Amino acid sequence: MVVSGDHPLTVQAIAFEVGIVSSATAAVHTGADLAGWSSAALRRALAGEEMLFARTSPLDKLRIVTALQEMGHVVAVTGDGVNDAPAIKRADIGIAMGKSGTDVTREAADMVLMDDNFTTIVAAVEEGRVLYGNIRRFVGYVLTSNVPEMLPYIAFVLLGIPLPLPVLLILAVDLGTDMAPAIALATESAESDVMKQPPRPRSERLLSPRLLLSGYVLWGLFEALAGFAAYLHVLLAGGWQFGDHLALTDPLYGQAIAAYFAAIVLCQVANVLVWRTTHQSIFSKGIFSNRAVVVGVLTELALLALIVETEIGHSLFGTASLPLASWLVPIPFALAMLGLAELLKAMRRARNAQVPPAAREPRPSGSPS
Repeated sequence: MVVSGDHPLTVQAIAFEVGIVSSATAAVHTGADLAGWSSAALRRALAGEEMLFARTSPLDKLRIVTALQEMGHVVAVTGDGVNDAPAIKRADIGIAMGKSGTDVTREAADMVLMDDNFTTIVAAVEEGRVLYGNIRRFVGYVLTSNVPEMLPYIAFVLLGIPLPLPVLLILAVDLGTDMAPAIALATESAESDVMKQPPRPRSERLLSPRLLLSGYVLWGLFEALAGFAAYLHVLLAGGWQFGDHLALTDPLYGQAIAAYFAAIVLCQVANVLVWRTTHQSIFSKGIFSNRAVVVGVLTELALLALIVETEIGHSLFGTASLPLASWLVPIPFALAMLGLAELLKAMRRARNAQVPPAAREPRPSGSPS
């Protein structure tokens, strides 16, 4: 919509020219009209499809923005003059002109268009959504490994089994193998539907319940199960029985903790692919499309091999080399994580496809000229 201080005929002509209204004779409301409207009457008027306002004051613009927000809309306001500043400040996102805009307007805005080109808004919004999504991906990826790091200590206390993951190997995950892939997620490109998603609710937080449940409950438990499966596989194959004590220097214990550690790392390889997209299939985006992630995963696997299969790793972390069978134990868990993630993403795409396009698009926003 257009909310302007200009003459009604000017507003009407420009709105028709740029396609905001479908008729050259569209109705234009003025500031004098607004003065006689109650708050309820204003909300009823704003529910219309094509809304043009002319001869409005700064307070009129502020009142319209506030009413739109009270109706549940996410409001963007563009402007260049001092009279636009209050509405720009009140909006969910205020956008000022960088060349023609006044200093007051630029100071009040959240976004400044340095080229005064409205198409730049689309690129800026897309970049902002990508950055926000990448922060969530980073956090979700890092949170996942906390569960398989925590549960060994619970099992150690409650079940009396040898500690499956010593402190040094936890540090090896958090400060070693996880670092490069997590940082690489910050370079992830936009998903194909990033601009088709509606604005986030105002109440949504970075650490949302959905993100925490995905990281801790879903993928974290997958990795913990893989770790315990690999750990018990080594112990039972070596003749260990529940209740038996294992010395820290026992080669069987070194193999067991190495197997648990390897399971976490191998599942984290699948986990980085899980978190790279929210709706789009990782296969359609391309498993190798992000070179930084590829380098991060290769670095992760190199550190895993160094810790598990070299004498330096054995002496520093107390691990021991693993037979091929132990390496294969966590692979089905990693593949199951990837398969379940693809299924959930397919369900999200199908659910979005069933929603009418108008319901998926962001709601109308106020836009003073």
